[in-house]
Amino acid sequence: MLHHRRWILTPLILCLLGLLGPAPASACTGLKLAGADGTVVFGRTQEWGKFDLKPRIATYPRNTPFQSTVPGGGKGIAWKSKYGFAGVLLLNRVINTGMNEAGLAGGMFFHQGFAEYAGYDPAKAAISMAPSELLAYILSRFATVDEVRKGVGKIRVVPVIDPALGVPFPLHAMITEPGGRAIVIEFKEGKATFFENPVGVIANNPTFDWHLTNLRNFGYLSNTPFAKTKWGDMEITPLAGGSGMLGLPGDFTSPSRFVRAAAFVQTARATKGGEDTVQEAFRILDSFDLPATQSEGATGTTNTDQPAGTQYTVLNDTKNKIIYYHTMFNRRVRMVDLGKIDFANDPPRTMPLDQVRKQDIEEVTDRLR
Repeated sequence: MLHHRRWILTPLILCLLGLLGPAPASACTGLKLAGADGTVVFGRTQEWGKFDLKPRIATYPRNTPFQSTVPGGGKGIAWKSKYGFAGVLLLNRVINTGMNEAGLAGGMFFHQGFAEYAGYDPAKAAISMAPSELLAYILSRFATVDEVRKGVGKIRVVPVIDPALGVPFPLHAMITEPGGRAIVIEFKEGKATFFENPVGVIANNPTFDWHLTNLRNFGYLSNTPFAKTKWGDMEITPLAGGSGMLGLPGDFTSPSRFVRAAAFVQTARATKGGEDTVQEAFRILDSFDLPATQSEGATGTTNTDQPAGTQYTVLNDTKNKIIYYHTMFNRRVRMVDLGKIDFANDPPRTMPLDQVRKQDIEEVTDRLR
């Protein structure tokens, strides 16, 4: 539980957090998936192999006061939450993925070399904030994508340097509303740039419009086998199943993951909604998991205590207002039902994603006797 009255957001986190130079650790992937009943699920993986992010589930009620930061340690924009929200809190400092009681969901993703924040002007401190504070601001204040565009356009995201890392966090975001509309927010020449997201996926570098253009190189991908043809007198037929996906990039670079995520979303099985759609989204995102050996930081070192490079995967059911997740320590899916949280009266609370960092295994041997 957070016992202080005023939660001060400070910039410190990774993929969000893939800082300190290009590394396979900066390989977060996000997607949106819809079910037949109107369920829209937004989810993401969280990669970082250098150290434990100590992720926690955090909840914040309506009227929670927030105080943002600006360069030099001063105070930026102050606000109170209009909507209660819940999300994943990293290192007890930053919400990097979450959903509010209106069903608006979003996540922050690493955008090294492309995020261009506004220069800090002390005269505009009251409308300025650090990049890592943006998602908490969005989830606590807005209910729709249009409100996000209008509200974020009025503030200044400034390059607050984190003393532990020595650089501002280069971030961009994907925001999804319950009706299925999704946008990507990026920062160019000091201003927020908004893109409609027609494919429902996000990765990291380069810019979102570049990723959409790159998809035109892969329009041949399909979940059906390629048609047999003849080369001279030889008949060419598929050698094995999955021939429609021949040429799908399989590495973990951002451009390849974006293409792969878009292809998997487009060819996903039809789902009914609710938990059925959630399970399909987990199935897709699990294919992006990184092993620990592929998750070195920029120095080439890996936290050998971590069993994986993907520390957790989280999904937000924006219709039923439920957050689902599993972690690198325990693949069992757990859930937080926002409908059971009293956002009018409950205080802010947090708890670790894993109560016990151990995979629970059910033995069924006795059933075979």
